[in-house]
Amino acid sequence: MSDGAPLRILHVIASLATRYGGPSQVCRELCGELARRGHQVTIYTTDKDGPGREDVPYGRPVWADGAKIRYFPVQTPRRYVTSWPLARALREAVPRHDIVHIHSLYLFPPTVAAHYCRRAGVPYLVRPHGTLDPYLYRRHRMRKWVYEQLFEWRNLTHAAALHFTTLEEEQLTRPLGIPTRGVVVPPGLHVERYQREPASGQPPPWPEAQGRRVVLYLGRLNFKKGLDVLAKAFGDLARRRPDVHLVLAGPDDDGYGARVRKWLAEVGALERCTIVGMQVGAAKLAALHGADVFVLPSYSENFGVTVVEAMASGLPVVISDRVNIWREVAAARAGLVVPPDPGAISRALAAVLDDPDREAMAERGRRLVSERFSWAASGERMLDVYREIVGSREVAACA
Repeated sequence: MSDGAPLRILHVIASLATRYGGPSQVCRELCGELARRGHQVTIYTTDKDGPGREDVPYGRPVWADGAKIRYFPVQTPRRYVTSWPLARALREAVPRHDIVHIHSLYLFPPTVAAHYCRRAGVPYLVRPHGTLDPYLYRRHRMRKWVYEQLFEWRNLTHAAALHFTTLEEEQLTRPLGIPTRGVVVPPGLHVERYQREPASGQPPPWPEAQGRRVVLYLGRLNFKKGLDVLAKAFGDLARRRPDVHLVLAGPDDDGYGARVRKWLAEVGALERCTIVGMQVGAAKLAALHGADVFVLPSYSENFGVTVVEAMASGLPVVISDRVNIWREVAAARAGLVVPPDPGAISRALAAVLDDPDREAMAERGRRLVSERFSWAASGERMLDVYREIVGSREVAACA
């Protein structure tokens, strides 16, 4: 294969439903970027969408930004996203590709994909999606240990590489002693889509917040996001300042939103908060442009796509030092990085809201995204990794 020859690339991901946030978005956009560069890109996935199913076609492809997507139905047990039609299709499809990019661990689709890659001698990468971070790795440890002994360690140790999105994610994985080499390629963003100002004359997204400074959380209502910390932090901030309003925008994972409402009510801040569902497209842009500061106090975050979206939109950010791009944010002075602690988050939010340098902070965030997290840069880096792996395999086969 010459360096300029188009690659046949297959991505395997359990679901592309928008409720799953960054992983689904990044997979779609990366594949679109690869297709734009002239490569043959296919995604195999399922119809899983939380407790329900996506309304998608079976038996024929869907095209998205030049990439071909094939959907397969999920069967029982749904927890592991089991799909026997997907397994049968992978058995036929894997040998027809030069390289396979597998997303996440401890699920049926990545496990089956890795099995058929080994059987066909096709190189594959595994992107752990943060599952090897100590905070998540410890959860359900016995169940995961059994899965590892049966499948997962073989999948990891026979991979051509592990794809990490930050150096921090790679470093957190090292104590596990996985011998497979790691490559660090961050996700990208279509930066120009976020830098457009909203149309003039548009009403504010949240009338109840009019005249107040808006603190925006954008993401899933999920246990790892530190929303218990945020509730206490905002309660403290709201007691000290009458001019703030919290907006929580994102899908509710397994009824977790009820806990968040309870925590906000306990600190007397529920009436100063607007909780909306998942925001996509124009609604997401309106949320980002309608806020004054973005907050993500996660206990674990292997990248943080919403942080990059906020910076691209001109928002200063307050994030925890468990969000794995915290070093880049701190070095660029695009916001404040603190531990996932209520007092620290509350003080950081107040400091950013009162900072006369907020506009310069926001501009530094925009610059960081343009220089480090655009698809132009990330797509080329990912292709370099693919070419190196495929080229090494071809050289070894000829030796």
